[in-house]
Amino acid sequence: MRLVVDLNRCQGFAQCVFLAPDVFSLHGEEALLFSPRFDEAQRDRVEKAVAACSVQAILVDYSDEPTRRVEPDVG
Repeated sequence: MRLVVDLNRCQGFAQCVFLAPDVFSLHGEEALLFSPRFDEAQRDRVEKAVAACSVQAILVDYSDEPTRRVEPDVG
């Protein structure tokens, strides 16, 4: 499982920090820090944090597939 956070969309409301403090934290007043990988034991808290994000900036990728870089189509 892996977290993906759109930091451009994040407004720093910090609901995720309150619900999953082992995964999310604030640096300063608005800069969100997070651990992209988390344990299965944290899954319930992370899912609640994702649901609580009012701007839907947090996504959970449940696949174990490695991410692949998308190459531009040069033609």
